[in-house]
Amino acid sequence: MLEPLGVDEATFAVYHALLSHPDSTPEQIAALVNRPVTRVHELMTTLRRLELLVPTWTDPEAEHAVHPRVGLTGLAERRRTELNKMLGELKEAEASAEVVAEQYNELLTARSSGDVEVLKGRANASRRIEELALKARDTFWGLTPAHVEDVVQVAGSSPDFALLERGIKLRTVYLQSMTISKQAVEYAATLHRLGGKVRATPTLPMRLLIVDQEIAIMPMDPDSPTAGAVIHRTPAVISVAVALFDAYWSRAAEMFDPDDRDDDNQLTPHESEVLRLLAGGAKDEQVARLLGISLRTARRITANLSERLDAASRFELGVAAAKRGWV
Repeated sequence: MLEPLGVDEATFAVYHALLSHPDSTPEQIAALVNRPVTRVHELMTTLRRLELLVPTWTDPEAEHAVHPRVGLTGLAERRRTELNKMLGELKEAEASAEVVAEQYNELLTARSSGDVEVLKGRANASRRIEELALKARDTFWGLTPAHVEDVVQVAGSSPDFALLERGIKLRTVYLQSMTISKQAVEYAATLHRLGGKVRATPTLPMRLLIVDQEIAIMPMDPDSPTAGAVIHRTPAVISVAVALFDAYWSRAAEMFDPDDRDDDNQLTPHESEVLRLLAGGAKDEQVARLLGISLRTARRITANLSERLDAASRFELGVAAAKRGWV
């Protein structure tokens, strides 16, 4: 019930116990909520972070649980402020994408044989992109709103690895939805280990490749991957393309921690978010809408988590996830 505020069942149990037994020690609280003392200390730390457990005025060494009407109302207000900020950023991003899309449409209608190269068909576009990649001297950047099967490539044939072997600085932004595939994550992890920089974001406007900040490669039709590509060399288009890439790169999240790689027990970002939403009572349709993924993908993530935790129901999934400290 309070999960959207960051207060899960275990945290609320300790909070309620502190309200009901204000003079109790952590050991006594642990007995009341039937949890280990170490876990109670962790949950009390969470309550402090949420400002639901604060020092008393009369004795700074002592603490008391804040009255729910004050603490939970304040917590809800802070959460609302965070959500409003996120919505504002999303609206700004959508407005920027619309401006870029309009500029892109105008540029497509003003083709010039010298600075614009039109490649019809996916095969022709792929061959030309590989040729340009071979000529890259310094950098190769990409926004890749691809399906999982398009992200994963055979290591020996992947042009990404060839670029890294030549010392080209590779930056790639993927969709967060690609993390539902272990194979896709392993591919991205290999890029990371070889020196490539990899980030992920919930949404991307279209596929974009930038070579040496001198050539921008965009789809002929963003809604039709097989239509072909348009290669731009004009400074104005390059500036717009670089600005678009920088905007999404700066907002995207790092996919890998240098000190924590390839952990089979680690949840992907989408799995963590799905568990959090399910714990808050969200249905599959709500999960899909909030994460910007298809209903089929949302159900597949839930099914994979249930199989991974040997859970036969949503309730068992929540219990198993809580035991592992995932929610």
